[in-house]
Amino acid sequence: MNAHDVAARAATTWISGPVLRARPEGAFLLREAVTVGEQRLLGEVIRLARDEITVQVYEDTSGLRPGTLVNGSGRLLSVRLGPGILGHIFDGLLRPIGVAPGEAGRDPWVLPGMRDEAPAQFWLTPRVRVGDAIGPGDVVADVSVGVDASLSGSGEALSGLPQRCLVPPDLPAGQVIEIAAAGSYREDQPICRVRDAQGGEHGIALSHRWPVRIPRPVAQRLPSDEPMLTGQRILDCLFPIARGGTAAIPGGFGTGKTVLLETVAKWCDADVIVYVGCGERGNELAGLLAEFGELEDPRSGRLLLERTVVIANTSNMPVSAREASIYTGITVAEYFRDQGLNVTLMADSTSRWAEALREVSGRLGELPGEGGYPAYLSSRLADFYERAARVRTLGGANGSVSVLGAVSPPSGDFSEPVTNHTRRYVGCLWALDVRRAQARFYPAIQPLTSYSVSAASLARWWHSAGCTRWEALRRRFLTLLEDEARLERMARIIGRDAMPARQRLILLCAQLVNQAFLRQSAFSDIDRYATPQRQAVMMRLLGSFIEAAEGLLEANVPPERIAEAPIFRALMRMGEEIPDGDWERFSELDRELTATARRLREEVSGDE
Repeated sequence: MNAHDVAARAATTWISGPVLRARPEGAFLLREAVTVGEQRLLGEVIRLARDEITVQVYEDTSGLRPGTLVNGSGRLLSVRLGPGILGHIFDGLLRPIGVAPGEAGRDPWVLPGMRDEAPAQFWLTPRVRVGDAIGPGDVVADVSVGVDASLSGSGEALSGLPQRCLVPPDLPAGQVIEIAAAGSYREDQPICRVRDAQGGEHGIALSHRWPVRIPRPVAQRLPSDEPMLTGQRILDCLFPIARGGTAAIPGGFGTGKTVLLETVAKWCDADVIVYVGCGERGNELAGLLAEFGELEDPRSGRLLLERTVVIANTSNMPVSAREASIYTGITVAEYFRDQGLNVTLMADSTSRWAEALREVSGRLGELPGEGGYPAYLSSRLADFYERAARVRTLGGANGSVSVLGAVSPPSGDFSEPVTNHTRRYVGCLWALDVRRAQARFYPAIQPLTSYSVSAASLARWWHSAGCTRWEALRRRFLTLLEDEARLERMARIIGRDAMPARQRLILLCAQLVNQAFLRQSAFSDIDRYATPQRQAVMMRLLGSFIEAAEGLLEANVPPERIAEAPIFRALMRMGEEIPDGDWERFSELDRELTATARRLREEVSGDE
């Protein structure tokens, strides 16, 4: 969008926290980015009237007074997207914070009126030639990222995740009339010029701006028929999320939302991780950043931070910037998706984002809805989660954005508005249970209140991966866990010994599923991550045990005798003792299970 020929101005008449009203001189746009006062504080027009505009300021408004000038920019609130954002830390408006290696001379704080940092340099290799026809989303050049190209002298010395320079989605198609040679260039430096059908010329740089509240266009939405693997058995096998899907993670204080997100960030099969710390405690985010800076990426052997973008907007930062942070995060995710990458966005937490909506809405004098939240809370949540998708990009590649949103319901009440509305728009619910968390059960996901609407469409993928009984075993496990919850209440009343043998067997099998399959040790080098093949083998073994135990029960073998067999303890420990790829030991367990069942039958027959 082009800027106004003459930028509109306005004089402030009223200020309340991050919200101000001003009398305009000229035409403003709804959602236009503006600057306020001598410090050029960044703001956004959120309401227009005949003789008044309302501005949401994304910085501290202390010291502003009536008469302070508001200057329009002529464009919607936008962020600069380029190769330099990968591996760095930003605030809610994509302004750099913190000090990365090699940047010791830069101020680590977000200063009033701060804008984009100085453009970095990267090595590019052109993919087009003069005379080629290109259009929106097409690849112009390959970009090497990881080390400042000005220090390397060649692209071969660079490391990190390769990226692509694309034609911005809002530029018209045309013909290449100039292209830079391979070498080192700044992000904002034009490296290609295109002439469109009308004769206009456009420059293309490594970076470009895009409005945060407008989804980036795609050629086609694709069906979500393959899972985003996390390495956590309870998620991948019982409540899987499709690639390009959505999941909500509600849980009370101390149930492990942030830890679960960190684990998924490390082990999920995404190319890029975008982590949005929205309104969380500062020391918690500081710990996360310190850990990400030391964690080794299991895919590349390098630092995990190199393929991560962290957007940190802590609870002591301006509340209005918190509201914009998740839109910034999803825009960054779409930028990498357009390069044909699979991106996972993690928002921690959307409850704090909703609280920012509520505070700004109150200052605007809007009528409150349920729980004091604005009436448009539901539609804002829908706008956010609907931007997750698996797509064919404008350039013809396939990419995806998967969204995981943590929710922090007060007192763990899942009926509160944010959790309730979120459940309407997500494909998975990973509900964290405080009692499981207190029992040190990790992940502390309650299987009876969690769900996945994507499971049916992912069954074919699991069948092709070697687990032909995946759907039946998943249904069997969930039924078993549901029966366990019902029988546990009865056991507390009459005692487990007084229950019929079939009910005692159900409790025994459910205990095995919980402890051997759903529970994972984050401290075990073997068990902290499970490949799909290993998960499938473990599911089949447990399914075979359940079938064998039911057959033994029909042969009058008591459940207690089954539990005393060595195979029961071996199955209970297989997750921590048998590493991935050691299929012979899993086969030994299968043979031992068959032999144990035969032996117990023979013993009972001999007793009779």
